[in-house]
Amino acid sequence: MSEKRNIVRAAGILGSATMLSRIMGMVRDMVQSRLFGAGLASDAFIAAFQIPNMLRRFFAEGALTSAFVPIFSETLTKRGEQEARDLANICFTLLTIVMAGITLAGIVCSPWIVGLMFPGFKAVPGKFELTVLLNRLMFPYIFFISLVALCMGILNTVRHFFTPAISTVFLNISMVLAALFLRGFFDVPIVALAVGVMIGGVVQLLLQLPVLWKKGFPVRPRFAFDNPEVRRIALLMVPSVFGVGVYYLNITVSAILASLLPQGSVSYLYYAQRLFEFPQGIFTVSVAQAVLPAMSRQAAEGDLAGMKESLAFGLRLTLFITIPAMAGLMVCATPIFSLLFMGGQFDYAKAVNSGQALFYYSLGLSFVALIRVLAPAFYALKDTRTPVWTALISFLLNVCFSLILMGPLKHGGLALATTLSACFNMLLLLWFLRRRVGPFGGRRIIISALKSFLAALPMAVAVHFVCRQGDWARMGHSPSKALVLGTAIATGIAVYAVAARLLRSDEALEAVSIVKSRLRRKTVSEE
Repeated sequence: MSEKRNIVRAAGILGSATMLSRIMGMVRDMVQSRLFGAGLASDAFIAAFQIPNMLRRFFAEGALTSAFVPIFSETLTKRGEQEARDLANICFTLLTIVMAGITLAGIVCSPWIVGLMFPGFKAVPGKFELTVLLNRLMFPYIFFISLVALCMGILNTVRHFFTPAISTVFLNISMVLAALFLRGFFDVPIVALAVGVMIGGVVQLLLQLPVLWKKGFPVRPRFAFDNPEVRRIALLMVPSVFGVGVYYLNITVSAILASLLPQGSVSYLYYAQRLFEFPQGIFTVSVAQAVLPAMSRQAAEGDLAGMKESLAFGLRLTLFITIPAMAGLMVCATPIFSLLFMGGQFDYAKAVNSGQALFYYSLGLSFVALIRVLAPAFYALKDTRTPVWTALISFLLNVCFSLILMGPLKHGGLALATTLSACFNMLLLLWFLRRRVGPFGGRRIIISALKSFLAALPMAVAVHFVCRQGDWARMGHSPSKALVLGTAIATGIAVYAVAARLLRSDEALEAVSIVKSRLRRKTVSEE
């Protein structure tokens, strides 16, 4: 099977598993919004959860995965399974010790952390204290999820993608069940959500261990911390923390500044970000996770041409998916919130405010997606400096844009600032990567992007027309709203697919070819 098809197959597996996880995430957010609304308690929980979540994105899913996978893949390719197994166990042991220390420090220092990150909360009686309590309850989540990220890196390298992707389903299930059935046991009901986060983190880790054992990588303590490969991973991780995680740092900056805006602003940004991450989690992250092991393997073998081909295909596939998703989210922002969130403590005004943030975030969907594929390409080449410099520039731009735009546009300006800084980051990464490895199919990538954009235009018009048939300001009426929005989405998919096919998009033709090939194999096997 060609590397292209391996990438598509891996992205398909990851996308399917992640889709289920994201659907459960939507259920979780619907339950959370309807039970707790967008006010003091909701702001406090979202802020408290954002702190371990930020560390997860920076350290676990960002720097750790990007640094570990290339070195682990190189060890497995060049030195064999036993050496790779030893490296995995050393990393697991060391990570357990380090994260235990970070977790304890985070619990003790919660008042200072919350005070630094959300200074506006001290002005509202009880809000700061509740945030500190929730943060202390949830901080151990970073311990469990960091170990899950290491397991994910191992399993993805040996081409097992399903279990790591599906495990977040259980975090969402745990939070939903806790919110529904445990909130009556606490004086402050939203504490139940924090308990659900902790239970979910434990379950996620327990799911990985049997699969690791089955794949030949059982977890055992190993204290050979002087291993040179471990030092290489550590050296790669330090700059990777900033290089990979800058987008999430920008999100955190937005939350900090939002704490200075009218109450509910933190929640509006959070709910918008959650919906924005839906296509990212299903498609973008899936492509990035599928491409990274392929690029790392090719870089380890000295196959630069193959690596550039995998990278270019990953970029084209990302654009083919995210451009229509961007258009769809922009058109459907308020209708989505009206259908999924309106009810209980979440009224139409909150849906409009959240929709405004989603609109501005959606403008940057393709930029963020391309960064998720481009940054790991540098790490596959063992280049950690370039993504750090581009990330630093992007971060400073985001702070400037945020301070300029939060006045006239409030929370919407913070979302737009994140989009603008992501655009600059993406352009810088493209420029530096071309200088590093030479041309990697830029003309073909641009043509693919133009075709996807042209195909998305009639799709957006069709979706907008269908959405106008719904009355999104009315409470309730979920079946009729679901029918209108479902029709809009189905129409959009159909129009985009036909338009892409007529424009002879390479990615559309590749997808059709893969489907036909699978159907042909199935027919032969049945005969």
